[in-house]
Amino acid sequence: MDIAVINLKEKCQKFRNLHSYKVIARMNNYYFKLVKVKREFIWHIHVDTDEVFLVMDGHLQIDLRDRTLHLNEGEMVVIPKGIEHKTICRDESTILLIEPVGTINTGNAGGELTEQGLEWI
Repeated sequence: MDIAVINLKEKCQKFRNLHSYKVIARMNNYYFKLVKVKREFIWHIHVDTDEVFLVMDGHLQIDLRDRTLHLNEGEMVVIPKGIEHKTICRDESTILLIEPVGTINTGNAGGELTEQGLEWI
């Protein structure tokens, strides 16, 4: 087993392309994924898993059916399984997601925004 220190800032600087999920670590059955985003996502639900969003850079808005969350750099939230949500980044932002391996980014909604593959960086 290779044990290595991961510098999150360096990992964030390794890619520029938007909406392309990059795996930076695995812990048990969980991936730590970075993504640069600038878009309004779709309403969706993850039936079987909670989802963690940590803002590395920028601002993340998460709409829930009953309220809106605003996260700034260094802030995080856990969205429990079964809660419908939609993310919005009006300006380019970098987000760290922590979720089980095999989690589909569009949850129950599917569609053209479903991630097509993961790259390790």
